[in-house]
Amino acid sequence: MKKLLILILIIGLGVGGYFYFNQDIISKKEVNKETKKVITLKDEDIKNSIFKKYYNEAIKVVDKMTTEEKVGQLFLVRYAYEDTEYLSDFNPGGYILFAKDFENHTKESMRKELANVNKKSKYPLILGADEEGGFVTRVSRFKEFRSEKFKAPKDYYEEGGEILLKQTEEEKAKLLKNIGLNLNLAPVADVSTNENDFIYSRAFGKNAEETADFVSKMVSYANNNNINSCLKHFPGYGNNIDTHTGIAIDERSYDNFKNNDFLPFEAGIEEGVPCVLIAHNVVKSMDPNYPASLSKKVINELRNTLNFTGIIMTDDLAMDAVKAYVEDGKAATLAINAGNDMIITSDFMTMYKEVLASVENKEITINTLNKAVIRIIAWKYYSGIM
Repeated sequence: MKKLLILILIIGLGVGGYFYFNQDIISKKEVNKETKKVITLKDEDIKNSIFKKYYNEAIKVVDKMTTEEKVGQLFLVRYAYEDTEYLSDFNPGGYILFAKDFENHTKESMRKELANVNKKSKYPLILGADEEGGFVTRVSRFKEFRSEKFKAPKDYYEEGGEILLKQTEEEKAKLLKNIGLNLNLAPVADVSTNENDFIYSRAFGKNAEETADFVSKMVSYANNNNINSCLKHFPGYGNNIDTHTGIAIDERSYDNFKNNDFLPFEAGIEEGVPCVLIAHNVVKSMDPNYPASLSKKVINELRNTLNFTGIIMTDDLAMDAVKAYVEDGKAATLAINAGNDMIITSDFMTMYKEVLASVENKEITINTLNKAVIRIIAWKYYSGIM
């Protein structure tokens, strides 16, 4: 009898242990199955992606990331060196630098500073600046970096045609790379022929076809010199006001965009541009309810009509044009759900906490998060920084 009880106990422990441990295995299988379902992305925009050869490596990296690390990667943060030690704990995807960040620096000291910032980061950083030339020059305005600031590309083109334009863009790429940057937020792909337009001084100043040819050249120069370029400001500024200071309502027809404003973006995409920045204009013919940067409809135009497979990023979400359309303080959540991969922000911690909470409460799905982060990491491999 005693032997029988011992046998029953052994069998019971065995069966119980089987179910206990097997349940753990089953749970892990379900998690792994779900992870595989999320991480193995089969969307057309990924299979045909400009970064497609880097997706396998990117997926391996993202698969090991925590949710907090993934959320951090979504942000291109306004740079302040004194903050980078603290912010490195939150793994931002990168930083955007402005003129004040280069002031009182030399090429060598800037290079050392940015190398030090990268050392603090678990994942290599996208480091960018707006060095358009002309009206917008963050780096070359300082004598320590160049004897005179870069002129607007259209000025070089008018002075010396494609030869001079190519020479100066090559010089610009070398300068930016030499000091540690890997992204130039240029060229401006907006079509503007009216000198009274806000964007005119920064645009090529020619019609859509000529602007498209110019943009194609600018992207090729950047690609040939191994620096990332970024077309802006999709879907096209036109004659709108400055969205840094107010709301811009664009009343133009969809056909106007399709037949004019889209052309330079199409040319840049065909040439292999890795990044497009979205404007904050409210384009009524596409979406009367949200600024382009928060509009799934506008971003669908870029993904599906223009077949862009690279990185889509917002202009700074702290701009007044966005605040007016977001009552609940969830601009970053709207931006990610609209289809942006990265958010430029001057208010990183607020937006980081917002997006993390939105992921945790499933307002942003894990699939949406993973899709964006995989594309960002694949971009970093493409850029040669991973």
